[in-house]
Amino acid sequence: MQSLPVDALLPEVVESLRRAPNLVIEAPPGAGKTTRVPAALLEAGLAGEGEVWVLEPRRLAVRLAARRVAEERGERVGETIGYQVRFDEVAGPRTRLRFLTEGVLTRRLLSDPLLARVGVVVLDEFHERHLQADLALALLKHLQGGARKDLRIVAMSATLDAAPLALYLNACPVLRSEGRRFDVEVEHLLLHDERPLEVLVESAARRLVVEGLEGDVLVFLPGAAEIRRAQSACASIAAEADLLVLPLHGEMTAAEQDRAVSPAAKRKLILSTNVAESSVTIEGVAAVIDSGLARVAGHSPWSGLPVLGVARVSRASAIQRAGRAGRTRAGRCLRLYTAQDFAARPAHETPEIQRLDLAEAVLELSAAGVSDLRRFDWFEAPSGPALDSAQELLQRLGALDEGGCELSPLGRRMLRLPLHPRLARIVVEAEGRGVAREACALAALISERDIRAGLTLQDARERQATRARSSSSSSSS
Repeated sequence: MQSLPVDALLPEVVESLRRAPNLVIEAPPGAGKTTRVPAALLEAGLAGEGEVWVLEPRRLAVRLAARRVAEERGERVGETIGYQVRFDEVAGPRTRLRFLTEGVLTRRLLSDPLLARVGVVVLDEFHERHLQADLALALLKHLQGGARKDLRIVAMSATLDAAPLALYLNACPVLRSEGRRFDVEVEHLLLHDERPLEVLVESAARRLVVEGLEGDVLVFLPGAAEIRRAQSACASIAAEADLLVLPLHGEMTAAEQDRAVSPAAKRKLILSTNVAESSVTIEGVAAVIDSGLARVAGHSPWSGLPVLGVARVSRASAIQRAGRAGRTRAGRCLRLYTAQDFAARPAHETPEIQRLDLAEAVLELSAAGVSDLRRFDWFEAPSGPALDSAQELLQRLGALDEGGCELSPLGRRMLRLPLHPRLARIVVEAEGRGVAREACALAALISERDIRAGLTLQDARERQATRARSSSSSSSS
């Protein structure tokens, strides 16, 4: 098994958790914390008869991490190592180490408030500060302070200041690991370039090829639409240099994502959203092209629903992206923006708990028995007006009682649906009127992040299936 920098820290990690129930681990990209730390906790028996659960910010990271750990044990996923994301679970009666997305944990806490079969929970990539990660951490600490004093909590981060997090977790120890030290040469544009983003990507890819590219290229783009345009723009240089151009984003099937991240006979030009920004290493990447942009979750005051908008990433995120080129060898990063632009960016992204609508989180907290949201022990508390607004909305929807403290029967029905409370209310109402199917379709359309991308992907799959059927018919005749 390949040696990784975090391996030297593992005995100290295990010993620390034997002495105290909580731990914060700082480890830069490439250290191996995502795969090696959970496996070490399992082997040390720190979960007792229970399982080790690892929260990841994205479905791709969940699947890749589970697969990597299972491979290192000489097993298949679903045996000792399993995973769970929304609508997909690969696990069995022998599963003791489970990777899952952050939202799955909060839902599991509602059905199993004591997490009876869980001994350790690891929150990976906590620096990304997703709302569900903050909510999971607060609920876990609340559980640990009550009925589950034996529960162990480990928070891992690459770029977050560990001191406030350690203080929140009852002044727990902080351990630091070194990362890989392969140099990454970072270059910025000298001047701002007004050309379309896909043209800038093609120009950067062509430059890398001309200057003697060895290895794969990982390109960070905001979303599926930008990926499609870049894919078209790079067709010429891909043909000239014999590159395999592969998209990578969250709306793709697992098989399609696996094709993008798996080794290939040709050099790859991987056009990705920020799903490839953190967690498990993508082997073979020697260069990164960074647009400096991402689709960031927000809240529409017009519709009252979550939205995704294109925004500049923080300096921490840009550094994470560049580090993707130095995981297994010295690499290069071409940023499609100026050094002045980089210096003017915020150090970190604003935590989602400070900028998103909290209605869904408040609904889940109410189901967990949290009645006083202002006194609840948050890591970083949201603003009072944001909490009040969420409670008022839930009362108007009929999800909370008149006092705004307890779930109503209607609220419990809404909670069963993995939707924003506004959309869940539509579906529940429609169910009572006998038109639930139509309401589900409407809710899906309203909540779809990129309807055109979904339709394009569906059309492509249907065309591929039609060609396969035609080919099969021709062969049989």
